[in-house]
Amino acid sequence: MATIGKSIVIKGDLSGDEDLIIDGKVEGRVQLPNNEITIGPDGRIAADIEAKSIIVVGQTAGDLNASQRVEVQATGTVEGNITAPRLQIHEGATVNGNISMTKSPVAAKTQDDSSASAAATPIGDQARKSA
Repeated sequence: MATIGKSIVIKGDLSGDEDLIIDGKVEGRVQLPNNEITIGPDGRIAADIEAKSIIVVGQTAGDLNASQRVEVQATGTVEGNITAPRLQIHEGATVNGNISMTKSPVAAKTQDDSSASAAATPIGDQARKSA
């Protein structure tokens, strides 16, 4: 797990392939599509964020897109849109933006694949296979 400390300021795009805690300032875009990102209590983010899981304890200004979940803790502030299949907003948190709770792309694809394979097998064939 990587950490961006309180005194660090990053301007530009940030990407990687490990979990990240941000307690400093980031302006730009953050892309960690396979990992969790935590905006710590001192974190100040002015960026769109894409990650598997996003936890906001500090402040964000920008859209949050998570493939699994977004959690905004009591001290967290989100100024932007949230897109995630699961969302938890603690009492005291501030969220100003639209919320879209979509299914995760993997779950939707699996469901589509299983529907397609069931639809492609004639009912008579299913009965013979189970007999």
